[in-house]
Amino acid sequence: MITPEEYSLLLTDEVQRAIAAARGRDPLEVAMDRAVPHARIVATQVKYLARAARKLPSYAAAQCILPPLAFEQASSEACAAHKRIAGDSVLDLTCGLGVDAYFLSRRFRRVVTLERNEMLARVAAENFSRLGAANIEVVNTSAEEYLQRDGLCFDWVYADPDRRSAEGRKLVRLEDCSPDIIALKPRIDRISGRLCVKNSPLFDVDEALRLFPDSRVEVLSLGDECKEVLIYADGSGPSVTATALGCGSFSANPGQTVPLPGPFDPARYRWLVAPDVALQKARLARLHLSGRADMWSENGYGFAAEEPQGVLGRVFAVESIEPYDPKRLKRELKGCGAEVLKRDFPLAAEELMRRLGLHPGADLRLAFTKIGNDFWVIRFK
Repeated sequence: MITPEEYSLLLTDEVQRAIAAARGRDPLEVAMDRAVPHARIVATQVKYLARAARKLPSYAAAQCILPPLAFEQASSEACAAHKRIAGDSVLDLTCGLGVDAYFLSRRFRRVVTLERNEMLARVAAENFSRLGAANIEVVNTSAEEYLQRDGLCFDWVYADPDRRSAEGRKLVRLEDCSPDIIALKPRIDRISGRLCVKNSPLFDVDEALRLFPDSRVEVLSLGDECKEVLIYADGSGPSVTATALGCGSFSANPGQTVPLPGPFDPARYRWLVAPDVALQKARLARLHLSGRADMWSENGYGFAAEEPQGVLGRVFAVESIEPYDPKRLKRELKGCGAEVLKRDFPLAAEELMRRLGLHPGADLRLAFTKIGNDFWVIRFK
């Protein structure tokens, strides 16, 4: 965390000019440059502003202050901008760097955001000023203390609980995170009938519905990487949604399913679908592909005779589907450069490449999977 002394230096015109002049340079080179005032502090900001260009482009453009740990734990702007809540007022229980609060300020007239760390609260307030977000109030207090105050009323309450223990261990159970949203739920209900909770990408969808039975649960992915599991506890559920940012969404009722396809006949199929990870996490892949591709497992691939349209995931033209025979494949493929995909297969892609004598390259693309008790390799055109 930035110390009070470092924070004061970061507010000076001298250091801000030095940061602006050094952007684009190697941070290590900046740290060693005796002509740069307070070079170590400047180099750290140059490093994280460069990283923010992708993750937090608004923060990078405004040359915001970026404490390293807060930056690592912050939502990306793409995810923060997606939250499906809006209204007159919102209470954000967990400010941190303030990325979620900043994007909430675009959909609410008034945002109150809580940060128990005094220095981080000061950093967030300064950044909001640089971003031109005048409708955000930063309160330096804990959620537990603030929720005891009288006369509170908000359209929504938002929370992104801290998922690290005091020892730095990752936490998944909502009750173990800070603040404990389950313990605070009665107080939250008194000030708002609507709660949005951001959870770890490891958080289980069924657990979300167990804790909040009438909620909408949304699994959010970006670039086929699961980013977060959102709970919208506003009484409008139950439902489950898989959203691949930039690609689309698919929703269903909990427990909704489709029958398994018949026996796998590799000669039938000319296309393979790798469902987006959001569909897999939400356990909606088979339902989403129903009528467009056959799929035997939520964690596997979909297979189609005709090219499927409008699916959330990648679609590959199939050259051949054959039983997995490692000895024969090694004799045939050893030394080739390959892209290897795998789902529902007991070996990691790196181990498959090692066993088959492959190296990373573009000579061929292969997928490995298990259907029933049989293992298969799929070659793409």
